[in-house]
Amino acid sequence: QVQLVESGGGLVQAGGSLRLSCAASGRTFSSYVMGWFRQAPGKEREFVAAISQGGGVTYYAGSVKGRFTISRDNAKNTVYLQTNSLKPEDTAVYYCAARDSAVVITRPREYDYWGQGTQVTVSS
Repeated sequence: QVQLVESGGGLVQAGGSLRLSCAASGRTFSSYVMGWFRQAPGKEREFVAAISQGGGVTYYAGSVKGRFTISRDNAKNTVYLQTNSLKPEDTAVYYCAARDSAVVITRPREYDYWGQGTQVTVSS
């Protein structure tokens, strides 16, 4: 079992940046593939980014590639999402998730543990 707590969300103007953090506790953090997802009102939860156990492999949704960067610090049991050049369409609740596997997957249903989410609002 692992517990996940996101932080770092907020209100930002278009073009701005936020750094989201997700702190994990419980079983060995480095054994999990980690992902970031988001859900806007009235929409399904969608994949944003994922990172392998050691951090050497990353995947991004096309809509955020080049603007967002996922990273992890296994010594601190934390995964990050640096969001730059934010757009109003990035407004959503952002969730981190953990997958008890070595395979990086982008489908939300393949993830085993979820945080409570942090709100990101981008004004135009």
